Amino acid sequence: NAIYGIITAKAMGIKKPSVGILNVDGARQVERALKQLNENGYEINFGESTRSDGGCIMRGNDLLKGAVDVMVTDTLTGNIMMKIFSSYTTGGSYEALGYGYGPGIGEGYDRTILILSRASGAPVVANALKYAARLAEGNLKEIIKEEYEKAKKAKLDEILSGLTKESKKTAVEEEKEIKQPPKEVVTGSISGIDIMDLEEAVKVLWKEGIYAESGMGCTGPIVLVNEEKLDRAVSVLAKEGFIAKEGNAC
Repeated sequence: NAIYGIITAKAMGIKKPSVGILNVDGARQVERALKQLNENGYEINFGESTRSDGGCIMRGNDLLKGAVDVMVTDTLTGNIMMKIFSSYTTGGSYEALGYGYGPGIGEGYDRTILILSRASGAPVVANALKYAARLAEGNLKEIIKEEYEKAKKAKLDEILSGLTKESKKTAVEEEKEIKQPPKEVVTGSISGIDIMDLEEAVKVLWKEGIYAESGMGCTGPIVLVNEEKLDRAVSVLAKEGFIAKEGNAC
């Protein structure tokens, strides 16, 4: 979905679109994948949340403020947001705002097809026609081809195949029992871990002899460790793929 958004934005004339990831389940996993793609040579211009903590993980207020050009989310959540924004002034029965649901994009697509809803009103239909015209003027089909070539060169397929939950698990799953290290004062926190992986991240640190606890900070799930072991814990979690390589100690 991120690549689809980048392609569309470039076809609309935005040469270097900013990209953010909506803070829903799986957001941190997507962040790691996109940063890996970026490191491999597919340039992504990560945007910044307008909240004080910043970062490319976006909250609801960022969505309303239009903090980035491309907001990445799962398809279902995106569809819900489109419906809300297009029909909130009419009670939901009639889409009076917006440009419809955008173009269908995929590798090898050679047609420009945009989607409307049965609830789309005349203003939305008119805007969708303008949208389609601008995409055609922006040479959408050629941009699709170019962006997919660059993304595949940056190992897109390998990254996508590694997004399954099984590949994100570590050898910790195969251990029948991992002993908890002696308790310590834990004032160092590490963010950027998907909530579905939080307890696994704690066990990975236990396995390395680092006492850790899971918790919830103001920006989402966190792992708490002793301050003196914070750098080592960040390195372990980055190596195992739980956080982005540059680390998220806070």
